[in-house]
Amino acid sequence: MKNKLLDILACPMCKNHPLELLAIKSKNDEVEEGAIYCTSCERYFLIIEEIPIMLPDELRDKKQEEEFLKKNKDLLPEKITKQGKPWHL
Repeated sequence: MKNKLLDILACPMCKNHPLELLAIKSKNDEVEEGAIYCTSCERYFLIIEEIPIMLPDELRDKKQEEEFLKKNKDLLPEKITKQGKPWHL
């Protein structure tokens, strides 16, 4: 995901803008892996293989997100791993 895309993204649940970008792995101005965090509703959305996965709660893949959180728990802040919505560790 290109960093400048964050300028136009809004939370699909509460429509908050701007969102917070938390990059785990990046190259030049593109985030390859990370998360997007909404400071309003405290939801996070994963970035996997440069693609932001910004789905409403009912369409999210809980198993995929739990695996991502476990794999990256030391690289993500507690506001995502311990308190993030809709799921956390």
